[in-house]
Amino acid sequence: MLPTISQLTNGTPGSRDAARHTAGAKRYKYLRRLLHFRQMDFEFALWQMLYLFTSPQRVYRNFHYRKQTKDQWARDDPAFLVLLSIWLCVSTIGFGLVLDMGVIETLKLLLWVVFVDCIGVGLLISTLMWVITNKYLLKHPSQDYDVEWGYAFDVHLNAFYPLLVILHFFQLFFINHLVMINSDWFLGYFVGNTLWLIAIGYYLYITFLGYNALPFLKNTVVLLYPFALLALIYVLSLSLGWNFTSGLCWFYKYRVQ
Repeated sequence: MLPTISQLTNGTPGSRDAARHTAGAKRYKYLRRLLHFRQMDFEFALWQMLYLFTSPQRVYRNFHYRKQTKDQWARDDPAFLVLLSIWLCVSTIGFGLVLDMGVIETLKLLLWVVFVDCIGVGLLISTLMWVITNKYLLKHPSQDYDVEWGYAFDVHLNAFYPLLVILHFFQLFFINHLVMINSDWFLGYFVGNTLWLIAIGYYLYITFLGYNALPFLKNTVVLLYPFALLALIYVLSLSLGWNFTSGLCWFYKYRVQ
């Protein structure tokens, strides 16, 4: 699961098999640590979560250090994944409370958000990025360098965390009270849509940083191009009165009916 830069050894075809064996061993070690909380470094994971907001470049500099010391790019500690899961559960319960859902409805929403929105969509996006980077962004496709799927998923988790906090936690305080985001007031959908702009912008930028950190990729700046489409949709949403948060609330309620 964890990313490596596998290299040919004396031109022998067995090098790729060795790399796969190494990746399998790392994946097994990572999954085993999920069952041993005392072996997880939650303090370091919290540090990463903080800097994903304030200075995501510092997080990826740590990825470089891990590559130099442990010969792998991605995390070997599942503490970040565990904390992200806790954030997801707590914020989804908060959504259930804000939308006046019952216990059963909130539980249904939690299952939808965890297994479809987070895991399902995450697997889809990670697979898409894995295909794109390996097919179009490798500097030397003829050599035995590649982006493994596990690293693509790790980058997705990094980018997903700020989006989760902004849209699933911070936004809760605005939905029914301060500026009535779920109303048709201009101020409401201006604030709501601006939060969506910031959240998706974080996702795009941190995704770009993740792949830009890999020295065997080229032209990673193309991952910033969706910012133009994002800005266009934002301007259109304000001009036409689209309310993304209101749509999200309606969708969540429809899901659990």
